[in-house]
Amino acid sequence: MVAGLALFSLVAAPARAAERQMLQGQVPAAVAKLNLQPVGRLPAATRLRLAIGLPLRNKDTLTNLLQQLYDRRSTHFHRFLTPEQFAEQFGPTEQDYQSVIDYAKSNRLNVVDTFGNRALVAVEGSVADIERTFQVHLCTYQHPTESRRFYAPDVPPSVDAGLPVLYVSGMDNYVIPRHHGHATPLDKNQIRALNGGSDPANTNLYMGADFRHAYAPGTTLNGAGQVVGLFELDGYTASDIQTYETYAGLPSVPLKNVLASNAPSSTGRNQEVASDIELVIAMAPGLLQVNVYEGSSDATIINEIATGSKGETLPNQVSCSWGVEGDTTMEQGLIQLATQGQSFFYASGDNGAYANGVNTGTEGNYNYMTGVGGTKLVMNGYGSSWQSEAVWHDTPGTNYQYFSSTGGVLTQVPIPDYQRAVSMALNQGSTQYRNVPDVAMVARDILIVATTVPTNGSPAIPGQFFSWVGTSAAAPLWAGYTALVNQEAAAQGRPPVGFLNPALYEIGGGSSYAACFHDITSGNNTWSNTITGSSSDNLYYAAPGYDLCTGWGTPASTSLIDALVGLSGPVFVDFNFFGFIQNGTYELPFNTLAAGINAVSAGGTIFIKTAGSSSETMTISKPMTITASDGAATIGH
Repeated sequence: MVAGLALFSLVAAPARAAERQMLQGQVPAAVAKLNLQPVGRLPAATRLRLAIGLPLRNKDTLTNLLQQLYDRRSTHFHRFLTPEQFAEQFGPTEQDYQSVIDYAKSNRLNVVDTFGNRALVAVEGSVADIERTFQVHLCTYQHPTESRRFYAPDVPPSVDAGLPVLYVSGMDNYVIPRHHGHATPLDKNQIRALNGGSDPANTNLYMGADFRHAYAPGTTLNGAGQVVGLFELDGYTASDIQTYETYAGLPSVPLKNVLASNAPSSTGRNQEVASDIELVIAMAPGLLQVNVYEGSSDATIINEIATGSKGETLPNQVSCSWGVEGDTTMEQGLIQLATQGQSFFYASGDNGAYANGVNTGTEGNYNYMTGVGGTKLVMNGYGSSWQSEAVWHDTPGTNYQYFSSTGGVLTQVPIPDYQRAVSMALNQGSTQYRNVPDVAMVARDILIVATTVPTNGSPAIPGQFFSWVGTSAAAPLWAGYTALVNQEAAAQGRPPVGFLNPALYEIGGGSSYAACFHDITSGNNTWSNTITGSSSDNLYYAAPGYDLCTGWGTPASTSLIDALVGLSGPVFVDFNFFGFIQNGTYELPFNTLAAGINAVSAGGTIFIKTAGSSSETMTISKPMTITASDGAATIGH
């Protein structure tokens, strides 16, 4: 089951309770905690883009529905909503949405985008108008840990009392989005790896079909009919993808660029976007399409992925390789994805264990993400089959970036239901708070093709080959793998697998774990920075089963695909149903119990939908639960 919602409420400031309501959590904590003093003001004419979030409605009902959607004992299990149904049941009312739009316009803020769930309004305005609208001063401060200045409001913003506003993002740049990946230019004179991938020219890096051979050997599934979505904060060069596909022997997969907000500035981070696209295609080369969601705002990107306001086909699986802000508008978008059956994979990071093993940041979003750690992979025969894996852990650089799979405990996030049954006795995990990551895949020795953007203003150079390192490789590989799962689920007439964590933890704690996962028991993500005097206190080490380096591990074979599809929904039987197509779903149930028994997985559930009787007899040789959900049902004589 899914942990309960953790949405923030609006709190009125006592001094202005009759006229204004404060929006809490909008000033970077470092400003108050470190008592940072302003060193200047943003120029009044500077223009900023903001995302104004509205609170969802019927939160208790939504919490209950989420639990039922991921509870295999419920008749609502995996009966996901469409974006239209979500907006109707839980989105803000049209009247409330219009009131926020009107408020923005009356304060000289330009409305640049709206969304189908009515939970977000994207606006643009001058600093002068923004300060007046939200009664703040946008000041500049010296960053406490980075050699740059940032801007932020000096006090929490406020809006008119009664206006349905939850959060306003975009008023500060204290955190600059960073991707979880690192490219190293290839040196053709490097010593070739003895056990590695199939790349013939670049030290046997992993590419193309190598990932399928390692994690889904022998499968004919290729992601056909599936769409993968990529959360991106930069652009890419299309010819790089074509070069990679040709070099790796892959077909050309259609790409659709979806501009979710204003175009991101080109900062040379196109390597992240290119690698995400290339690795998804490598794992699922038959995809219908890859949606590349580009923008500069976390909130607008996630809401676009959830609503499809630009008319694109929504993806069943989504990958994010960027650090994202943990604000409530982002969290609401992730909740919508889970309600609609969309899987979200998030690169856990590349800096080893959290300092002292814990992260005290507000990352409630993690309850609706599958966190993906990284491994060092060794293959037989240059990419022909899996041989071994260990926790990805290189010697850290001077800035302690890009060296090991990130994991640890989120002390601001209560432990979700799906983690409660996991024994933390050997892995040093928490029984009170959310533990990450959940799973892992390979994170080093990977070939990508991307564009080099010189820092001296020279023209960009497309088609460059790089060695790629980071959990940002593992997350899109998992999205591609899940496309294989959803392809098989669709072939069986089943719904998509949706938010994957409840199923992953059920499999991890069950008898099929060894057949489904490579259990990574070698390595660690510990570190000690003698320069700063900080460390991870010898945390964490790989352990049998779940651990805080690689979660449950990596996919071992198509057994995991079969297990996930088997958990993608209960089997329904209705003795009174005579439709031509019967696949055991709620809408197309079997009309015999024997058919239901053949289709249900071991330990699964059969619901007999309506009262009735059947004279059939059968032998049941596997554990299951059979429930008459709407009146008495009689079987046999």
